[in-house]
Amino acid sequence: MGVSATMSSISVDISSLLALAAALLHLLGAAAAVHVLMCGRTAQGTIAWMIALIALPYVALPLYLILGGHKFRAYLEARRSYKETLHLLVRGLLLDEAKKATAVADLPADLRALQALGGMAFTRGNDAELLINGDATFAAIFAGIDAAERYVLVQFFIIRDDGLGRALQRRLIAKAEAGVAVYLLFDDVGCSGLPTAYLAALRSAGVRVCPFNGPRSGGWLMRRLRLNFRNHRKVVVVDGRKAWVGGHNVADEYLGKNPQLSPWRDTHVAVTGPAAVACQLSFAEDWHWATRDLPELDWRFHYAPAGDKAVLALPSGPSDSLDTCALAFCQAIERARRRVWIVSPYFVPDDAVLAALQLAALRGVDVRVLLPARPDHVLVWLASFSFLEETDAVGVKIHHYQQGFLHQKVVLVDDDLASVGTANFDNRSFVINFELTLFFADRAFAAEVERMLEADFALSRRVTAADVQRRPLYFRVGARLCRLLAPLL
Repeated sequence: MGVSATMSSISVDISSLLALAAALLHLLGAAAAVHVLMCGRTAQGTIAWMIALIALPYVALPLYLILGGHKFRAYLEARRSYKETLHLLVRGLLLDEAKKATAVADLPADLRALQALGGMAFTRGNDAELLINGDATFAAIFAGIDAAERYVLVQFFIIRDDGLGRALQRRLIAKAEAGVAVYLLFDDVGCSGLPTAYLAALRSAGVRVCPFNGPRSGGWLMRRLRLNFRNHRKVVVVDGRKAWVGGHNVADEYLGKNPQLSPWRDTHVAVTGPAAVACQLSFAEDWHWATRDLPELDWRFHYAPAGDKAVLALPSGPSDSLDTCALAFCQAIERARRRVWIVSPYFVPDDAVLAALQLAALRGVDVRVLLPARPDHVLVWLASFSFLEETDAVGVKIHHYQQGFLHQKVVLVDDDLASVGTANFDNRSFVINFELTLFFADRAFAAEVERMLEADFALSRRVTAADVQRRPLYFRVGARLCRLLAPLL
């Protein structure tokens, strides 16, 4: 009888604890739902999160901790905290110099809108070189690092300990040992597989190394689980005079050495001149957030000996007061009168960008979107098919690249505006990740981009809504289901 009573008591205690835990989870779920209500960016996303957090907090609450949150508030607060040391002094200096270097009053209103979004100005006195595919890109970057005299700033989303990764490591170590200041900033989720020994070798040689979500950004586990607010920028700056920005990360597959995705099609751009200083500012702000340290850098404008291209470096991310990246592309599409060509590995546009593309096509603009036929992320690839009915109906032409995997992020508008950067055409790049896009208001550079993209489109096949209808039902259902995940893709 005593044993039975004891077991009954234990059972009651466990039931009480479970009931208490369930009540606590529901309370936390309700609190998180209020946070979503106050901070949600879209009505659809807000409603979906609130229903899930209230009805199924056991599942939704952990997901919200990993994926939720409207803005990267800690980054925003950090930027505000050092206004006196960097944000006003350096950015103010650059804006003053940029105004001297650029005939701002002569820029059309649509380009002034891009300037206002980025908080920077188009600068003249720049030269630029398109770097097509990995061999050309890393040959140029490595040559630039080898020639560095004062400092090297390196930032990538992905770095692997493979042939290309070790080639970068050797060069950074050599420059650090030669007395050049070397800074390496990387995303700790994108580089989650990078061995500790790789970073230790750099640090022991004097390279200053830090993950973007560094020790100030919560515990190790939380930083690894936080899938949103990734730093997707790929930037290298040498001596404040030259910068490289584009789609390449540091891994052998970017050289076409992954048989499943080979040949790898990607684009970077090298800029010499004041635009390199603007890229440097993007790095400095990220470095300061991660370390609370401000590197000693050259903030003077060094004009390119040849070339006078007008270039705008536009950083964007979840700390912005506006959705800078999405608005910039909407503005670029809106200005089009003859052509909008977009190349991206992923196409999951939000409603505003999709509407801008549809309206451009209805105006008679040649709107083309070039995507890979071969996926590296199946969910994003599937979701892109769900947009074909809406794009095909108004004349937006979707093409699939047939030669390996396409990873470049390039836009061409009419004959006088082109962009090369790190942002994909998806919600993650538009509002969740930190990105950097270079806009070139230059006819000669736009002509180079046109020739490059004409060659790419020649290796593509147009895909229509009818092609999707011929797919099996499970494929079409899968595409629509994946589209429901668009805010997270």
